[in-house]
Amino acid sequence: VRLLESGGGLVQPGGSLRLSCAASGFAFRNYGMMWYRRPPGKEREWVATISSVASYTNYADSVNGRFTISRDNAKNTVYLQMNSLKPEDTAVYLCTTRVSAQDSWGQGTQVTVSS
Repeated sequence: VRLLESGGGLVQPGGSLRLSCAASGFAFRNYGMMWYRRPPGKEREWVATISSVASYTNYADSVNGRFTISRDNAKNTVYLQMNSLKPEDTAVYLCTTRVSAQDSWGQGTQVTVSS
């Protein structure tokens, strides 16, 4: 299982970013995917979940209404559209999945929200 995040960067408060996570090494279309984030100096926290066929999504209260998780099974990619970004959204964002009872993680992509 390989997961590669991209799309992070520096953005002003109120701005938007779209993160991508390219997956390989497993049958992507059969597995749910999740985004987590790790704010500076804090524990990793769950952000969003999407089911294998995108029929189910769920969000942390802190991002609900601002972030949207989606996936393209033809491209083996999961996305996180982030709007109305706040300084407290600053974190390393990671995608993850569980295959054969084993959690796999990407290396993460840094998102910094600052003026």
